Amino acid sequence: MKRIGFLLVSATLALSACGGSQQTTIAPDGKPLPKVYRIGSGDSSKIQFRMLDSINSLRQASGAAPLQLDAKLNAAAATHSRDMSIQNRPWHFGSDGSSPIDRVRRVGYFGQLKGENISETYESELETLGAWMEDPSTRNVIMDKTATHMGFSYFQEQSGKIWWTLVTGAPTGSLQLAAN
Repeated sequence: MKRIGFLLVSATLALSACGGSQQTTIAPDGKPLPKVYRIGSGDSSKIQFRMLDSINSLRQASGAAPLQLDAKLNAAAATHSRDMSIQNRPWHFGSDGSSPIDRVRRVGYFGQLKGENISETYESELETLGAWMEDPSTRNVIMDKTATHMGFSYFQEQSGKIWWTLVTGAPTGSLQLAAN
C-alpha cells in the first residue's frame, strides 16, 4: 500500500513538472495582458490555409461560396503588411500613396478588388478574424458573396507586433474598391 502511495505521489510530481509554470501577467485594470503570438519561419502557408478554412466555414454557414487563395492577392497582402510596419500605422494607403487597387494591379491581378481588411495586433490570425467578424464593415469584406478569391498575409516585427492584411477579389469585371 505504501508502495502504491509513493508511486502516485511520484507520478503527480512528475506530471506537475511537465506542465511548466504559466504565469499570467495582470494589467493595472485587473485583466490579463496578452501574450505575444510568435510565428515560426515555416508557418506562413499553415497560417494562410488556417485562415482560408476558417473564413470558408463562416461563409458556408451563411450560404456564401468558398474562397480560393490567390498567389497574386497573397503577394499584394504581404507587400502591404510589411509597408504598414514601415509606416508604423494601420491604414489602406502605402508609403508611396498606393491604394489597394494599385497594389493588386502591381502584382498582376486584374480582376475586381472586392475589399481589404487590415489589422495591427499581437494576436493570432484567428483572433484577428474574430475581431474582423465583430465589425460590420470588415465582416462585409469577408462575407461578400461576390468574392471568389482571397489573399492573406502578415508581417511580424521583432517586438512581436503583427501587421495583418486580407484582400478579396473576383477574377473578372472592372476594378472597384470596398476597403475596410
